[in-house]
Amino acid sequence: MPEKPLVDIRTVVVEPDLPKSKKILEYVRQIGDPYHYKCGKFTVTARFPEVGPSLEECLQGIMS
Repeated sequence: MPEKPLVDIRTVVVEPDLPKSKKILEYVRQIGDPYHYKCGKFTVTARFPEVGPSLEECLQGIMS
């Protein structure tokens, strides 16, 4: 079975007036895999370690 082509995140459009939960559902519906997509000529693959600081902790460290 051939893989589906990756979605270019620049083509994803989510109505700003939707409630947050519906925005998330619409984004995921359009992007397919939020951890693997395209942005122009670049392929984005997000991976997170099993152990270590959370994303929130990392962002707090950057901001402090």
